[in-house]
Amino acid sequence: TEPEGDGPRKIGLFEQADGGTLLLDEVADMPLETQGKIVRVLQDQTFERLGGSGRRIRVDVRVIASTNRDLQREIAEGRFREDLFYRLNVVPLRLPPLRERREDIESLATHFMERAAQAAGLVPRPLGEDTLAALQAYEWPGNVRQLRNVMDWLLIMAPGEPRDPIRADMLPAEITAVAPDSLRLD
Repeated sequence: TEPEGDGPRKIGLFEQADGGTLLLDEVADMPLETQGKIVRVLQDQTFERLGGSGRRIRVDVRVIASTNRDLQREIAEGRFREDLFYRLNVVPLRLPPLRERREDIESLATHFMERAAQAAGLVPRPLGEDTLAALQAYEWPGNVRQLRNVMDWLLIMAPGEPRDPIRADMLPAEITAVAPDSLRLD
């Protein structure tokens, strides 16, 4: 970092992403003021550093934006800028929520368990058939992120030996509470 003004200069996200890709995760959560700044950067491919000397910095950034909200409704209710929507909506992709692709749950759960185990230096726990059935029956309001967090939690909190399969009764209560009657454990 180079000094500028009174202290070291911080490199912002667009400058860090120059020549690459920047993900704007949950773009609908951005304040309107920030949305306006993003529109200007996307339009001009330049920006001025905060507290800068007025010199414009040119960037070449591919932007990917994600949201779980209906941006047309957010625009209609004044919470999302229409000009930003059209700047970002060049190649729209719709990824169905996890509850609409239950066939992916087993492979995602296994992947997240393996990833969590690797990060923690542990052995991944196998998932029992009853566990997989309960996971597939759940609605996943938090989508894939929630599934990843559940796998992290199970790796740490599920009782038993590292090689023992995780049973449905070891799942967090919010998941087993909505299990079909054939899976209900209470």
